[in-house]
Amino acid sequence: MRLTIERVLLLKSMEVFSEVPEEDLLKLAAALEEIEARPDERIIEKGEIGSSLYIVVDGSVRVHDGEQELRVLGKREIFGELAALDPEPRSASVTAIEDTSLFRLDERALYEMMAENQTITRGIIQILCRRLRTRRD
Repeated sequence: MRLTIERVLLLKSMEVFSEVPEEDLLKLAAALEEIEARPDERIIEKGEIGSSLYIVVDGSVRVHDGEQELRVLGKREIFGELAALDPEPRSASVTAIEDTSLFRLDERALYEMMAENQTITRGIIQILCRRLRTRRD
């Protein structure tokens, strides 16, 4: 279990949260649930209803649709943000590649943070825009 200060430092090092004031990051850090995944452990199953986003703390995950790999995400990267904003069936599965530590943030906590801090809202929108652009390319 990471200390709150460790959580805040990790969040602050991420582009999406780099401009967020420390007092808001403290609230965000308190809302995070820390989970561990073993190699080949499924974190998200395509088609399930999701309502959380995940932050990779250590390790890496594979985003895939069946056997087709869509991308690999590592430390300080986010996934599941669409489901946290609009709970619908997941569009892909996510599986740990190695021992992986994650933070999970549920939709309610995310919406509270976004309502209190426009920088978080802007950061989430930027992530979504980047992902949309890379899908078209």
